[in-house]
Amino acid sequence: MSPSDRDDAIVRAAIHPGIGISRIGDSKSDFFIGPEVVDPPPSKAPPPSFYRDATGAIKRQAARFRLYGYNAAGQVVRELTSDSADITWTVHLVNRKAQWFQFQYALDIPEAVNAPDNAFPLRNPKVQDRTKLAIDPGPRSISGRSVSGGPDHAFDTGTFQAAGPQPVTVPLGEIRTDEHGRLLVLGGTGNSGSPTGAPVYDPAVPTSFNNADDWYDDTSDGPVTAKVSVDGVELPVEPAWVVVAPPNYAPDVVSWRTMYDLLADVFVQAGQLNAPETPSFSRDILPILNRLSRLGWVNKGFAAYFGKGGPMDFDNPEFVAKLVRKPRLPHEADPYAELRRAIYHCFRPPQPSVSEPVDWPHVWPWIYGDAFGSFPDNGPGNMLPMTGLQDALLRSWVEGRFVADWPAAVPPFASLEEVPLAEQPQMLDQAALHYCLADTFHPGCEMTWPMRHATLYAKPFRIRHRAAGAPEPHDGTTLTPIKAQRVDGPLYAQSPGDITRWMALPWQGDTAFCRSGYDPDFDPYVPTFWAARVPNQVLTEEDYRKVVDPSLEREERIAAYSQRRAWLRAIQVPDPVTTMMQMIKHFGELGIVEVRPGVKNDPDIPEYLYVETLAAGRIREAAQQATALLATAGRPLTNVEKAGWASREQLDAFRAVRVRRR
Repeated sequence: MSPSDRDDAIVRAAIHPGIGISRIGDSKSDFFIGPEVVDPPPSKAPPPSFYRDATGAIKRQAARFRLYGYNAAGQVVRELTSDSADITWTVHLVNRKAQWFQFQYALDIPEAVNAPDNAFPLRNPKVQDRTKLAIDPGPRSISGRSVSGGPDHAFDTGTFQAAGPQPVTVPLGEIRTDEHGRLLVLGGTGNSGSPTGAPVYDPAVPTSFNNADDWYDDTSDGPVTAKVSVDGVELPVEPAWVVVAPPNYAPDVVSWRTMYDLLADVFVQAGQLNAPETPSFSRDILPILNRLSRLGWVNKGFAAYFGKGGPMDFDNPEFVAKLVRKPRLPHEADPYAELRRAIYHCFRPPQPSVSEPVDWPHVWPWIYGDAFGSFPDNGPGNMLPMTGLQDALLRSWVEGRFVADWPAAVPPFASLEEVPLAEQPQMLDQAALHYCLADTFHPGCEMTWPMRHATLYAKPFRIRHRAAGAPEPHDGTTLTPIKAQRVDGPLYAQSPGDITRWMALPWQGDTAFCRSGYDPDFDPYVPTFWAARVPNQVLTEEDYRKVVDPSLEREERIAAYSQRRAWLRAIQVPDPVTTMMQMIKHFGELGIVEVRPGVKNDPDIPEYLYVETLAAGRIREAAQQATALLATAGRPLTNVEKAGWASREQLDAFRAVRVRRR
């Protein structure tokens, strides 16, 4: 047998991405396909308003799954489509939030072990028949090319019943196929509610924040499997998982620590992946740095320090050229060694010693940690540290042990078709998680703290599936750190709905509170929560038009570029419950930060700008009114107003909900 014959013999198949991400939107018909490559060039970004349909509603993000055939040596032979294989896909989406335990804080952080109140009760504890609380329409299967529509492909038969006399049907989405028979999974349309009109939050019960009894939402998750035959021979297929998450309000901005970063660290620590012996500057080092700069599009504090013209602009080619330079010969001096070391020491270490001031909010990154809001201010868990892998990569860079490959020899890919076949599966696995958060797990946007436990996975980037009909591995009416992390417990094999059950219920209530400026006496803008998915301060369309208008005075254009407005300025009511309800009702009208042309070869204005696009409607009008009020205040803004709060009373009310110190 020739090498070519041996290499072309497909013996198994695998679904990629291993964990796909779908996102809800309030558009009933339009959708787009989620990212399939990492960091495409901004010149290839979608046009303005791409993420909205003709009515202004947010399009749903579809997770697209592909099949790849592998030979006995584990090499990719080709993608399997309906042109070359018989494929039947099966997906099972479930929402178990109302059925699960309350989320109050991550149960695996050190602070949780000795906390006196770390036994979390069930949501909806008075409901005896717990099956009524799970929205489970059952699995759906699909095969063929360009298939859509029909009851067999819609997850529209699941019901929810807590306190109400009758169950309520809650659609969770649908499945389709594209023109090649690849699977498309679309989630819900943002339907959150209570059948009996129960409050979304009761101020008299602080733990009801994120845990609204008699409420549901239409996020979900579940397994993705496939039955595949090639030339009449059925192949074993590695399954995948899909998570239906909230919208991404800044699709082209990447979090400082992505879910892919976190999982890579998990698998390196577990011995399932190898850390690079000699890190690549372009691939491994620079993203840790320049993501700080790009967060400036969604947070003014990051913009001032890391943005264009700032002291630490990691997108400035002249500055980056210093960071990548190292001696070519053993006897040559290293002129920027101390600069690298100084930058490294600006970051919060992964395992701080008692003497290190890791709780200081001005240590990088300026992002809250898992314990913020639940434990004393001076604890190390209140601020986000590096992962062990991030720390190791930066230490290699400091010591000069890295590949100085900047600018990168291969430019960023704009589409998966540009990626070499052998690299496509890994690219899909990474791209899906690259645009997910792994910053503050309190609880987070898409997924939360259980994702950092290796027991959850059958292999890297593949969630371990629980056998159908296997019993739920927990008992009792409370969940503690010991119960959560026991062998074969809820952090082991997963059933449909088990990933998103840990998240906030409903998701909109928590998203409305994921702001910056909770301590404006320290700084109006930092630290922050999840600015890459839920922006804090943004460049408005009005200011953008001034920035790119050559007829205006340069000072006016630069001032407009530096201006940032609070993303949630249209929701400025002081009452937390009303704020949450406004978010539930109007989440589809909030601004989406999109790439637009800037000014080429300008020392103060970037070539590409990231601009808030608002849909026509009540929220747009309210945002314009809020902006006008601030502009005509006739006095300097207070730090509270700069932080995006309407008043000190509103800030105090939000802090009472978000920050509950023990």
